[in-house]
This record gives sequence, C-alpha cells and structure tokens, in this order.
Amino acid sequence: MTTATRPPSPVPTAFRVEPLTCTIGAELFDVDLGEVSRDDTLFAELRALLLEHKVLFFRDQDITRAEHVALAERFGPLEDHPVVGSDPDHPGLVRIYKDLDSPPEHYENAYHCDATWRDNPPMGCVLRCVQTPPVGGDTIWVNMAEAYRRLPGSVKEQIAGLRARHSIEASFGAQLPLEQRHALHARYPDAEHPVVRTHPETGEKILFVNSFTTHLVNYHTAENVRFGIDYAPGAGNLLQFLTSQASIPEYQVRWRWTENSIAIWDNRSTQHYAVQDYWPAVRKMERAGIVGDRPF
Repeated sequence: MTTATRPPSPVPTAFRVEPLTCTIGAELFDVDLGEVSRDDTLFAELRALLLEHKVLFFRDQDITRAEHVALAERFGPLEDHPVVGSDPDHPGLVRIYKDLDSPPEHYENAYHCDATWRDNPPMGCVLRCVQTPPVGGDTIWVNMAEAYRRLPGSVKEQIAGLRARHSIEASFGAQLPLEQRHALHARYPDAEHPVVRTHPETGEKILFVNSFTTHLVNYHTAENVRFGIDYAPGAGNLLQFLTSQASIPEYQVRWRWTENSIAIWDNRSTQHYAVQDYWPAVRKMERAGIVGDRPF
C-alpha cells in the first residue's frame, strides 16, 4: 500500500516550499527571516504557510537576537518561562542551553505541547539553533489535528465534551522541595482544557492532551462509570491511549538541526519531542514563545 504524495502548497508565496512529509512540516528556501520580520507581505505569506503545514523549517538564518524577537512578536506578545527565564537583554527569548554542567532533566524528551499548564498556552514558537551536536539532538513534531482525525469514531464519541487537567507542579515542579513546589502551584494553578480543542483560525479539531496532562476531570459520570474499575484505571487507560497517539510516525516530521537553522511551529495543533541522545555533546537553542488564547 502506497501513500499519496502531498499536493503542492495552494498558498501563493514568494518562498520555495518543500513539504517534508505527507501530513506535517515544510522547509522554506529563498528566505531571509530578518527581512520577513520587517516586511508585512512576506510575513503574511509565512503565517499562511504555517497554518497549512503547522511547522516551518529554515536553514542558514544568521539573524540577530533582536530580529529573532521581532519576528516572533509579529505573531503576538512574547511570554516568559517561570522556570527557565529569559535573556536579560531580550525579554521573551528563552535560552535552552544543554552542556556538561546542565542539571539532568527529562521535560523535553516527552511528547508535549508547550505550557498547556497555562490557562492560555502559547500560540506558537520560533526556535533557533545556536550550537548543535555533530550528530543527534533532533526534534520531532506531531500533527495533532491528524491524530484526532484518524481516531476511531467510537473514541471520538467517547471523548466529546471531556476535559483534562494540565499541571506544571507535576512536571517542572516535581523535583522541587515541598514548599517550593507548592509555591509554584500557587503561582500557576493547574489549568483545565478540552480534550479536543478547536483551532481558532482553521476550525480544525485537535487532540489536546500531552505529557503535562494529569487526568480527565469530568469522566466520572453515570454514563461512563458502572463500577469503580470503569474510572480507575478506566479513565487513566483512556488518557494513556490518547496521549500515545503523538508517538505514531505517520503523524510526525523529524528535523535535524544545523547551526542557524530555525523552526516555527503552531503550538495549538502540534506536539514536539526533543531527542536527548547527544550527551556529552553540547546543544544550545534559543526560543521565543508567543502568547496564545484560551483553548475551546
């Protein structure tokens, strides 16, 4: 059985666009993102392509941090990260530097949608590679609209109307001492989102659970629960099945970083996974996250 070739992009554009898979991702050529950050027409074309392909890739983008921030701010205001923090000279630009002195952590090498523990998770991100390992350190993105589309009809019926809890305390906060963990939770209480969200621009339905999701909050109803086993472990088993959809290769694209390569992704319709296979090599990335809206 063969897979149909993805048709050429219907979006008229000044860029050369090469889709990387049949379901997600395109690499753009003949692009200077510094120029795009200053040009309304070029940015409008880039934004349309992002909605179509969900993640866009660029190589050889020797742009400044100021241009990086300016490009991301074209999409909207930037947000800080409560744990990692921002570059002191460029608010909203987060340095994700991994070297031999970095503390061990395992947040990036899980399929996740950025900061769904916020009431308003990011709309998207612009990520630039500053230094990459000679091999390894790839990132995978997943089309979660496709993941929802290809769910069995019975599962779509089962999860319609379900909502789930997302937590920074159970992820970034888990390694903190008790008082610091509780303080983090007080500052960022768990967020509740629909299991299936609607993309505010395309109208697509998106499977919206990931590694920040702790449990389904409104599953325990008379329609779903006859005996205790229907809820525990029944609800947890359902959530595990849903989160596992991100690991299906047919929904994915994998990008090999080079210095000054950039990825721009729509955080509303994708998940990603940073492969941590490169130790003891060094990997340095800089990310600008864009404030998003409340999922519905």
